Amino acid sequence: MRAIDRNLSLVVEEVRSEAEGVVSLRLANGGPLPGWRPGAHVDLVLPSGLVRQYSLCGDPAETDHYRIAVRKIGVASAEVHALSPGTRVTVRGPRTAFPFVGGGPFLFIAGGIGITPILPMVRRAAAMGADWRLVYTGRSRASMPFLDGLPDDDRVRIRPDTEYGIPASGAELLADLPEGAAVYCCGPVPMITGVRVDLALTGAKAVHFERFAPPPIVAGEPFQLTLRRSGQVLQVPGDRSALDVLLEARPATPYSCRQGFCGTCAVPAADGSSMRICVDRGTTVLDL
Repeated sequence: MRAIDRNLSLVVEEVRSEAEGVVSLRLANGGPLPGWRPGAHVDLVLPSGLVRQYSLCGDPAETDHYRIAVRKIGVASAEVHALSPGTRVTVRGPRTAFPFVGGGPFLFIAGGIGITPILPMVRRAAAMGADWRLVYTGRSRASMPFLDGLPDDDRVRIRPDTEYGIPASGAELLADLPEGAAVYCCGPVPMITGVRVDLALTGAKAVHFERFAPPPIVAGEPFQLTLRRSGQVLQVPGDRSALDVLLEARPATPYSCRQGFCGTCAVPAADGSSMRICVDRGTTVLDL
């Protein structure tokens, strides 16, 4: 069975405050859960029916539960924050779109809640005895989750904006880059963009990114969607996705990652193919 097709009925065992605006959930069902590796995530199906993806941030060796952490920034995250112990939820996965591979050296760069997939990687690198560095940024120490869970090591650089200012460039975050290092970066789009641009100047090849927002649409062409069953025709501008426009017409349209890898928003087309409406573009007749 594919991870995306695997539905796990789990119970919220614990809701714990990790930082300002951030809670973590411990999810379990009384038995062993499917294994995972650093960088994995799950789809959380909330009682309202909303589906969102969250990185697993616990220890893969602890197979009796999963732990996720969520910053309160929207409708779905507010629902997560309102969950109480004993609530039953559905989880799909886990699966990995941000795999941790290699033997080092490593440079990890995390921005805010982007620490969630990075934290298990740091722990694994430390356990491997690898050469590694971590740069962890955020608005303030109070807003940065899991500071207490990081290795007590001079290879960890904590960089809150309130103490150091907003990073002027990706190069500032890359100052600790060991020669030949693989770079793992997760955080807000501006940070990732800065790191990506300045990394290109170094010639680094082993570069891995995960973002918590959809990538910007660059030089997109407008196109048309036809909904076969209703006959409705939707015009998609060059700077918007099919998902954006379809949500206006059908607010209950399912989606999750907005980046094209989870499969939640795949819609069958009239020609027998399917369209990932968060990223795929082009005039299409959808079987809707």
